[in-house]
Amino acid sequence: MQEMIPVSSSEKHEFIDITPQVQSIVRKSKINEGMCHVYSMHTSASIVINENADPSICLDTIDAFGMLVKEGVWRHDKVDGNADAHIKAAMLGASQTIPVKDNKLLLGTWQAVSFFELDGPRSRKVCVTVVGK
Repeated sequence: MQEMIPVSSSEKHEFIDITPQVQSIVRKSKINEGMCHVYSMHTSASIVINENADPSICLDTIDAFGMLVKEGVWRHDKVDGNADAHIKAAMLGASQTIPVKDNKLLLGTWQAVSFFELDGPRSRKVCVTVVGK
């Protein structure tokens, strides 16, 4: 089963929890055991699994990547000014694969599936594919 999730960001850098939408697709799949692949269809956004109980961890992650990859100093910035977003997305990756057990995402207590916007605000798409039995 495969479905698209629309995601709209309102900030340049933003974590958006998409766990409920992904879990809804898993439920609709009626798969008891398998894998759920979540894929960002963009080169300046990523899918990450991280804590969502404390919003400061998302802000800390945004700040950490800001320290690691500076803005406005890259060759690609001459094209459209977002090279740092592409570099951060390449470091993080475009997708995550989560096990499915008993028709649920097999996430830890504090884990959430988040869309990490690196060049917003924008309207984006996330592809979710669920396979199994």
